[in-house]
Amino acid sequence: MIIDCSGTGDVIVYNVGFERGKLNDLIRFSPKHEKPIQKIIDRLKDLMVPFRERWYYTPEMQGSYSIKKVLPALVPDLSYKDLTIQEGGTASNKFAQMVQGTFQGDLDQTRKDLLAYCELDTLAMVRIVEVLRGV
Repeated sequence: MIIDCSGTGDVIVYNVGFERGKLNDLIRFSPKHEKPIQKIIDRLKDLMVPFRERWYYTPEMQGSYSIKKVLPALVPDLSYKDLTIQEGGTASNKFAQMVQGTFQGDLDQTRKDLLAYCELDTLAMVRIVEVLRGV
């Protein structure tokens, strides 16, 4: 992550508070990486803001600015519903269990499930930005 996010420019996330918290957890886990992780934190930009502030709203979002509501409203061809892991809390918990050595289950399959969830989360943000650019 440090290598992929090195350099300049914004680092786009959905829910900056959550992502900043996770990056701070990484600093506590690996203090030797504090400086490069802090540089990433300093460049975070929150894609949630236009939806939370109602600068962009559509009834299909059902009054929510959660990415799980924004995505199908703006990009109906993408959905979390077919994934084994469908939300961030579950993904975070499973990953933490795997790191801590307390995970019980199929490690290989769960790793694939986590990667699929993260891939969709990233693609969702790319496609949401594309929609916003077209407004």
